[in-house]
Amino acid sequence: MEPMGDVLHLLVILSLLETGNAKVRDFKAAVATAPGDIIIGGLFPIHEGVEESQNLSAPHASQCVRFNTDGFTQALAMIHAVESANRSPVLTTLGISLGYRIHDTCSDVTTALRASADFTQPTTDCGGGANTSTCPPPIMAVIGASSSEISIAVARQLNLELIPQISYASTAIILSDKKRFPAFKRTVPSDLYQTRAMVQLLSDSKWTWVGVVTTDGDYGRSALDSFVSQATASGICVAFKEILPNSLTSPDGKSAFRKAAATLLRNPNVKVVVSFARPTHMMYLYQELRGWGSVLGERVWVASDGWSSSKEVLGEMDLLDIGNVVGFSFKRGNLAPFHRYLMNLININDVIGNNSFLKEFYSLPNKSGDPGFGSSFIVPAKILLNNSHTNVVFSVEMAVSAIAHAVADICSKKDCKTPGTVQPWEVLGALRDSCFEMEGKSYTFDQKGDLNLGYDVTVWRSVRGAINVHDVVAEYHPINNSFSYTSGHIKNLTDLRDVVSVCSPSCEPGKFKKTAEGQHTCCYECINCTENHYSNNTDMDQCLSCDIKTEWSLEGSSGCTHKTLEFFSWQDGFAVVLLALAALGIALVLLVGALFLHHHQTPVVKAAGGPLSQIILLSLVGSFVSAVFFVGHPSSLQCKVRQVLFGLSFTLCVSCILVKSLKILLAFQLNPDLKDVLRHLYQPYAIICLCVALQVLTCTLWLVLQSPREKATVFPTTVLAECDEGSQVAFGVMLGYIAVLALVCFACAFKGRKLPQKYNEARFITFSMLLYLMSWLIFVPVYVTTSGKYLPAVEMVVILISNYGVLSCHFFPKCYVILFKKEHNTKSAFMKNIYEYSRKGITDSRSVSETSVSQTEGYCISPVKQIKIYFIFEILQIATLCLDDSFIHSWHSLKQLS
Repeated sequence: MEPMGDVLHLLVILSLLETGNAKVRDFKAAVATAPGDIIIGGLFPIHEGVEESQNLSAPHASQCVRFNTDGFTQALAMIHAVESANRSPVLTTLGISLGYRIHDTCSDVTTALRASADFTQPTTDCGGGANTSTCPPPIMAVIGASSSEISIAVARQLNLELIPQISYASTAIILSDKKRFPAFKRTVPSDLYQTRAMVQLLSDSKWTWVGVVTTDGDYGRSALDSFVSQATASGICVAFKEILPNSLTSPDGKSAFRKAAATLLRNPNVKVVVSFARPTHMMYLYQELRGWGSVLGERVWVASDGWSSSKEVLGEMDLLDIGNVVGFSFKRGNLAPFHRYLMNLININDVIGNNSFLKEFYSLPNKSGDPGFGSSFIVPAKILLNNSHTNVVFSVEMAVSAIAHAVADICSKKDCKTPGTVQPWEVLGALRDSCFEMEGKSYTFDQKGDLNLGYDVTVWRSVRGAINVHDVVAEYHPINNSFSYTSGHIKNLTDLRDVVSVCSPSCEPGKFKKTAEGQHTCCYECINCTENHYSNNTDMDQCLSCDIKTEWSLEGSSGCTHKTLEFFSWQDGFAVVLLALAALGIALVLLVGALFLHHHQTPVVKAAGGPLSQIILLSLVGSFVSAVFFVGHPSSLQCKVRQVLFGLSFTLCVSCILVKSLKILLAFQLNPDLKDVLRHLYQPYAIICLCVALQVLTCTLWLVLQSPREKATVFPTTVLAECDEGSQVAFGVMLGYIAVLALVCFACAFKGRKLPQKYNEARFITFSMLLYLMSWLIFVPVYVTTSGKYLPAVEMVVILISNYGVLSCHFFPKCYVILFKKEHNTKSAFMKNIYEYSRKGITDSRSVSETSVSQTEGYCISPVKQIKIYFIFEILQIATLCLDDSFIHSWHSLKQLS
């Protein structure tokens, strides 16, 4: 225990309040003071209000009512902090001490202004004359007030003398404006950070439909505006705003509380209520809500720093009657030294004799209703301990520490014991630049005069009927606007987040929010996204559009599906069959070519065209290869190659067949003059080159002017990769040109269809050209009316049919004779076949010849000679087909004979 003298030195000195109808300048309020070299003023709400006076005829001091234990404890915290500072090395090394003069604001602006006027009163206005011994020393700094509304009013008055003011609880945003409040500072964050922290908590908890309750006044409206602005920006809607009257005794006070309670009950979906009201106002509101525990039990109250640590708001109610409380409070410090200070106030009689505030406190009714606590100090000490809020006490202690360090900086440079050597604005300047320590940590005010330490997030819980508000579940860090959670109590906050406070349920992915005109943005209906639109998150305001070129989606989709890329794929079963046929065709062509080369001197090979047959086989290879380019993902190069390669290859093939057909026509031409002309014009390789050159010209113009290219055709759910043939006219001309050549081949070969069967090229040419023409005639309407990935397969099939038609008709019969009928592949067999064919023709014609007489221009030829001449020419014409030197020699002998 400390000596009683030390206790008395730290206790307040009683000064009586003179009341009456005196002028304001003659007003002297009750103060608690202690001497010192530097005097600090204090403004604390030791009472909760003032009595209303019906006499407004003259200025007077109102009577303070309803003793406020919280405010009284805060005043004791300042006294303890001053005592601690005077014992600290910061001041003892300089030999100076701090004193104080504490006033009661009575939670009233007018009363606070009367008290602050005492701080700014010049010494010439007291005691009269030049004798200033009865004048109080000037105030170098002021600690307080608690309420932002009072701090704003007092700050304007203190600005006149630039007396620094440090508030331990005023958080109004406007007080950060240094143009209007240059001398104001505070050891707590601005409401800008508190409302930001609240909005962040609501967002993290997905509480988007909330109500707001606040007390009328500068603080309440400022906090309300800041919260609504930040909440709206974060997508949080305010369902209602209830502003409670500042004065509890105003005529419409009770009706305002009843209206606020009715509003809460009419909005059962609003499970979260944010309150910036004063503790007393919350107590009256809860009393109005009493009896509706079943409705309120699910609610979460988000308490501002103004009442988050107040235990009196419930009165006689239980926590279960109102729901859950999540509070934002200032950072906390170590309360142990202050608790020891309170417990050392043990001599009741000595204390009361020097402190009217304590006297009033001890005279409060006890639990039995009798006045006073008797001779025991244990009961009132417990009351003070229960009302000593860690965060507020810490803020008060920081304010005193800041002033002590600022004074030390000044007094280290000048003598502070001489009155008048230190001015308030000097202390203000030192506060701007000074850095002070508390509990081993350094602190400094920012440019706005704020000390932004963040917030502790607390959750109220009931323990054995008592309210415990010391469960810190998280810390808010204003720098990055985030929370760090306390592992031991995180479950408490997690359980609260199960509360659903929304106007409308969340719109699932695949839907978007549609808000009716005039409604809150949080009240909406969920509409399915239309086709080719999607929403991939909850509560999206609009659906996003798919890239319709490559994506698609059904109605109500949460994402886009990539359109299937379709083309005639290598893995397609049909493509595999066609490719196998093309490969087989190439293999057969190579085998036939090898066989013909090996037997190139035989009559059958010569009858098939000799070297021309190899050119035909080579062109078939190119045609088979072109079919391969119709498979796979098309490219512009592939689109060009496949048509041009087929066109040129098959033109070469048909050109060679045309030469063979012209040879047949030449053999059956009986007019000698015309035969000679045709024989001179018959130049096989020149004809082939000319025919191919015309096709080359067509393809070149096609490629230069409007060539085939890759094209993507977009369908609702697929993208078809295909070839755009460019100029359909050029494509038609290319195919039509081949068709004309095929028709000429067909016409020429048709005349020679009665040649000897074993060496009859005309029949095979006729059939192969007929097969080609029929297949391409079928292709045209199918190609025009078909679409999709199998369109290339249609042309591929026709190409294979044409190739196999030529291969089967022109070469397979010859291969059969070469391999299995070798006896027919000799000159003697060939001549024998011609002779038998000719003799058969003579025998068939004899009956006709014997009775016929040919008459021509006055002379006649005998029937026998006429038949002989005819068959000789026929034999020679057939022999000419082989283009063999021996038969050419026979041609000249027979010509002389004829």
